[in-house]
Parts: sequence; C-alpha cells; structure tokens
Amino acid sequence: MCAATSPAVKLHDETLTYLNQGQSYEIRMLDNRKMGDMPEISGKLVKSIIRVVFHDRRLQYTEHQQLEGWKWNRPGDRLLDLDIPMSVGVIDIKTNPSQLNAVEFLWDPGKRTSAFIQVHCISTEFTPRKHGGEKGVPFRIQVDTFKQTENGEYTDHLHSASCQIKVFKPKGADRKQKTDREKMEKRTAHEKEKYQPSYDTTILSEMRLEPIIEDAVEHEQKKSSKRTLPADCGDSLAKRGTCSPWPDTPTAFVNNSPTPTPTFTSAQHSTYSVPDSNSSSPNHQGDGTSQGSGDQLQPSATIQETQQWLLKHRFSTYTRLFSNFSGADLLKLTREDLVQICGPADGIRLYNALKSRSVRPRLTIYVCQEPLRSIQLERQQDATNGDNSNGAIYVYHAIYLEEMAASEVTRKLALVFNIPLHQINQVYRQGPTGIHILVSDQMVQNFQDESCFLVTTIKAENGEGFHIILK
Repeated sequence: MCAATSPAVKLHDETLTYLNQGQSYEIRMLDNRKMGDMPEISGKLVKSIIRVVFHDRRLQYTEHQQLEGWKWNRPGDRLLDLDIPMSVGVIDIKTNPSQLNAVEFLWDPGKRTSAFIQVHCISTEFTPRKHGGEKGVPFRIQVDTFKQTENGEYTDHLHSASCQIKVFKPKGADRKQKTDREKMEKRTAHEKEKYQPSYDTTILSEMRLEPIIEDAVEHEQKKSSKRTLPADCGDSLAKRGTCSPWPDTPTAFVNNSPTPTPTFTSAQHSTYSVPDSNSSSPNHQGDGTSQGSGDQLQPSATIQETQQWLLKHRFSTYTRLFSNFSGADLLKLTREDLVQICGPADGIRLYNALKSRSVRPRLTIYVCQEPLRSIQLERQQDATNGDNSNGAIYVYHAIYLEEMAASEVTRKLALVFNIPLHQINQVYRQGPTGIHILVSDQMVQNFQDESCFLVTTIKAENGEGFHIILK
C-alpha cells in the first residue's frame, strides 16, 4: 500500500500506517508466486476481496453491532469504497449494500493491477469517548484472494494479507506522521535503535490458512469452509490483536441477500458467532441444568457444562457467542472484555456471576435455638457437682436479610430451623420484664447489625402452629 508507516513503532511490533478519511490510497496487487507455483492460475483471473476490519480482538466480537451503529449514524455512507477512475486492471467490481466495509473485483495476476481504496470511517468513531485521532481504535486492511473452481465460482482460497492502520479526519494523518517524526528526532541515538524506521510504503503481511474447529452441525454444513489466521496469531493478542476472517461465502457480493452473522477467531482457533444487534438482554431462564459443583462456574467445566451454566443464569442470548468456550476460557475474560462483548449491563452481570459475587445483605443477625428446660436443669446440676464435662455450647446460625421486613425474618427462621413456614403464626421479641413484642417491619429496621438472639418456639393457643420468641 502506497502510504508511509509510522516511525514511532518499536522494532518487534507490527507496523502502523496513518490514513486520511476519504483519501485514495493505492494497493498494488502483485503476483508473488515462485517459479512453477500454481500454474493453473496463469493467464486466468482471480478474485480479491478488500475489507476494513477491527484490529482489536474485543471489537471483533461486536463487529456486527459496531457497523450497524455506524450505519445508523451515517445513512447512505460506506466504510470502504474503491476509487474506480484511478484503479488499474480491476474487472467486475462489486459492492454489497449489506457489506459496507468490503469491495470485491477480478484481476489478472500477469498484468499490472492497482486498486485505489478510500476509507470513510475514522478511528474515533468507535471509541466510547471522543478523545481525538490519537486515541482512536486501530483498523486492519485485509485482502483475501480466491481462484476459480471447476463450477466457475471463486471460492478456492489462494492468499490473505493485512496491515494495521489508523484513520484520521482529512489532513490529520499528515499531522500525526509529522508529530511522530518530530518526537523521534528528539530521542537519543540509543533510544532510536529500539524503533523501526518509517518506510515509504506499507507491506501487507501474509496470513497463513488454518481450518477452524466448528460445531458438529456447522461442520456438516460447511465441510469445505475455511478461515484465515495471521501467521502471528499466537503472539500477544493484547498487543497485536487478530485479523478478521472473511465472510462465510466469498460470493456474498453477487447475492444481494443479507449475509450470515460474521464469525471471529481466537488464538485457540475456535469460532464464535456474534449475537444480532437487535438482541435484547436475556430475560428468561433456560432449561439447562447446572454442573455438579453448584452455581459457580469451575475452570474444569466442559464446553457443554459452560453452555448449561449460561442458560441457567439467564445468558441464553450469548450461548452462541461462547459456543466454544470452556469454563477456563470464560473465567479468563476480564471485566473490560465482558463489557466490550456483552455491553455494560450484561457484561457486568456476567462478570459478577462468574466471580460469584452475591448481593451484600442489608442486615445480619445470629440466632441459636434455646435448649429445652430439662437439659438446662441437668447441666446446672452437673455444674453444682463439679462436673463440667457437659458444658453448654451454644451454636448460632447466621441469617442474612436482603429485605428489612418481618416476613423476611420469618421466612429465614423457618429455613434455618426446618419449620414449615405456614406453621409459624407470629414472631415475637422478648422485651423488658419478659413481655412479648410483635416483630414488625419497623422493629426489623431498627435491629442492630450482627445482633444475637436465642430462639424459643411455643405452641399457639389454638394448638395449630407455633409462635417464635426472640430473646
């Protein structure tokens, strides 16, 4: 690509190129075959698809929603266009209204071919806060090339390459390039050795072809389907990101019907489907059963157990997105990752569910069932005789109240002491001179936190049910 790389990139990092919004940049389509390689395409046309995609792995998960939001704010515009008058050697150019970030064309590898592209989105349009061009998200220019099969369709993958870019408002890229150059000039000779020089042109790095593990049903439907991964896909994802795979069918531009929801690859070569942009927060519970270890998702959970956990905790909308995640994979995601993938509301909810963060109780009280009177007399007699072997041990139970209400106290007491809830008539608190005071909502709201009570049960006057007395 005929655009200079930034001089402010460290030696072992990927090159970064700054582009101006709407300006035409030449991509030279070169035949880099070795002598005797792939003679079947000599003298024949191949098809290339150029796309602008997200560099950041977290944004790749939500690419569909991000592009839909951009389309809503910029009706009638495209993210990527081909400057046809300036392009040379390109044939049968197609753009699909449902693929605003891609163009395709045919070309002859034996002839000089140049495609001039225009990127209309700027990097700051996809940041939560608009800081300016320097804080914008990086994109990738990706070129996928296919040869013709026996049935005449261009579906046989030949080559893929990509580079990292940032897009600024008109003339912003030139200013940024100048700023980077001036910063480097101020550095010492020793510091400059740690940075790459600025090259006049940007080389699109080749990406190797890798098959992706898919669900059984999808595998049967797409036996011949493959994806591309960058050659350095296993390197630091936080630093380099991953390249986006091409759409499921390279012929999608010929067909005007909407293309399937895009899929994205992880370093483990798994495929994830992104939920539709109009999908709402999950609001119903699935029929899945939880794994044997309880509500908390364990690192040892299989993919199937992880799917069941998501269903049980009302994350059914995201089961397809995490269709190849094990428990360990899901638990490795940070809070920021989940917010980017699922949105703020569901992302925080999923993070709290994964970390088993329960709701903090508004009030904690401790209760102990008072021993029967006969046992108390026996212990007193033993103490009088000097036998302390039967010393009284009072074991308390903690009751955590999420609601400051008398009904909540009654329900929790019934659970702790195994008393059927319908058999508890009233709950009293023993007051001065032994009087019994009915426990009301107002009384519960005035309980001191971590209060201790002895609990006594007495039969109701009519013989039906019990009264509970807190002492």
